[in-house]
Amino acid sequence: MTNLFTPLARSVAIASLAGTALIVGTFGPAAAQTTPTNKPPAAAAATSSKPETVEQRISQLKTALKITPDQESKWNSVAQAMRENAASMEKLVASKRAIAPASMTAVDDLKTYQEFTQARLDGLKNLTSSFKSLYDSMPADQKKNADQVFRSYGPTNSGSQG
Repeated sequence: MTNLFTPLARSVAIASLAGTALIVGTFGPAAAQTTPTNKPPAAAAATSSKPETVEQRISQLKTALKITPDQESKWNSVAQAMRENAASMEKLVASKRAIAPASMTAVDDLKTYQEFTQARLDGLKNLTSSFKSLYDSMPADQKKNADQVFRSYGPTNSGSQG
């Protein structure tokens, strides 16, 4: 158990936490809804690091944002950005897992952290661009809901979520 936190695992964990802080501010929950883990659905969706749940995250966010049939084409761009981000992160994780932890130096560890952080930032830029187009097309009441979804679980509140 002494090798529980190898340099790669540490880097992935740190990058995930940093990325979660960025993404959590992007996709927050609908305030009145909660899951069994006490995280609102959109928050649970946004903070999940499990690649197999990307479709669940997309579905939960779509529901929280109350996407209408007329908004499907713009929503599909947002969903595609989320899928691309998950695929990019999975590819990076797989490439880093191929490196023997014992061969990583402290500098390698920091570079790995930098790569994960950059991947999260690039993904956030891609997602923001897609989401802006959708958001700009929303009527005022739906924008207000989206604002609440995002505001309810921002970086300032993320510390209380574990």
